[in-house]
Amino acid sequence: MFGQITEQFQSIFKNLRGLGKISDSNINDTVRSIRRTLIDADVNFKVVKSFVSRVEKKVIGTKVLNSIKPGEQFIKIVRDELTILLGSEKNDLVLNGKPSIILLAGLQGAGKTTFAGKLALREKKSGKSVLLVPADTYRPAAIEQLITLGKSINVPVFESISKDPLEICKNAIRKAKSLKIDIVIIDSAGRLHIDDEMMEEVSDIAKDFTPDEILFVVDGMTGQDAVRSSIAFNDLLSISGVVLTKMDGDTRGGAAVSIREATGVPIKFIGDSESLDGFQVFEPGRIADRILGFGDIVSLVEKAQSIFDEESSEMVNKKMISNSFDLDDFRKQLNQLKKMGPMNQVLSLMPGMNSKIMKNLKMDDRQINWTEAMINSMTINERKYPENINGSRRLRISKGSGRSVQEVNSLLKQFFQLKKMMKKMKNFDKLKLPTMANFGKFN
Repeated sequence: MFGQITEQFQSIFKNLRGLGKISDSNINDTVRSIRRTLIDADVNFKVVKSFVSRVEKKVIGTKVLNSIKPGEQFIKIVRDELTILLGSEKNDLVLNGKPSIILLAGLQGAGKTTFAGKLALREKKSGKSVLLVPADTYRPAAIEQLITLGKSINVPVFESISKDPLEICKNAIRKAKSLKIDIVIIDSAGRLHIDDEMMEEVSDIAKDFTPDEILFVVDGMTGQDAVRSSIAFNDLLSISGVVLTKMDGDTRGGAAVSIREATGVPIKFIGDSESLDGFQVFEPGRIADRILGFGDIVSLVEKAQSIFDEESSEMVNKKMISNSFDLDDFRKQLNQLKKMGPMNQVLSLMPGMNSKIMKNLKMDDRQINWTEAMINSMTINERKYPENINGSRRLRISKGSGRSVQEVNSLLKQFFQLKKMMKKMKNFDKLKLPTMANFGKFN
């Protein structure tokens, strides 16, 4: 996410940090580079012009100030203005009805149905009851897809023999009221392009049922097309928020930077993976930091805290202190680490992790699965006492896991090195080092 734009901003900031003072010359050079970076990222040209103008004006206004690090001052102005451009503050759902109605609108292929499942799971986890409503009677298998998603997250899906989207919604809302369901999520029909028939249909749903939220779901990789379609839908529906999907595949980020300024509508959610928990509330400050290459440690810690529970972390800490940490414990830690998502996404939240560094790391998430397979091929006694694993045992583990003997040797070598390091650590429980076990406790 944001790989290209982040890399270019980091290059700009590298030059800025070396500035002895802010002058007309370096202001012009930097502003020109920022303009080029934003245009390359497919940011709307009007947004680029407005943003660059504000940055330039503020930087010129600070030239007379005495500053120890003028370059950092310049960087702060860019960061602050980008945060304002993205929306200044996060905008979560505003739900007041009983039931609260959320209408999802957008073009076909943007990921509305998948997002409906993601949002339903999120609200269910927060303790609310949810009903999913398939109002897309045109796309083949759209209803079946939503039913399958509903079953996978144990959320009911309203099923109807009617082919009229308005009638389906009417009956679904009536049922939701009778069952005292908290939230109704309507997955409306999409089209390959904006057309009068589709716009009229989704407009009728919005008028008849007055949703608490009308969310426009748009493919973040479409850049300027995303901005244009957002404007068209907003003109008709007065959408309350935008959802950017497929951002894990977008390295430019033009849609994220453009939409808020071009439409006046806040971005509420951003999709960062295909998994059902692969989306997050859009927080402008954090996103600005990620775009500029400052990382997002807060999101990383929150992600860890949602995975690593306090009790198991304490237990692992005690085992580390007593040097009784074994391969079973290591496997449990790997399982929790997998739940945080793909490693490239986790590492991208770290400051300074640009696309070039990520490519050089050559992260392969399959390695965790392969390591688990090797540990699973061991006996209970071997996991507890890995020092007893001799050559013949290593060969058996290799065959059982489908990995080479060299990989088994490498796993054991790394584990023994980890144990050796733990043994050398003094006052480990006081240091609270950021291991996989206690990482989730940081805030």
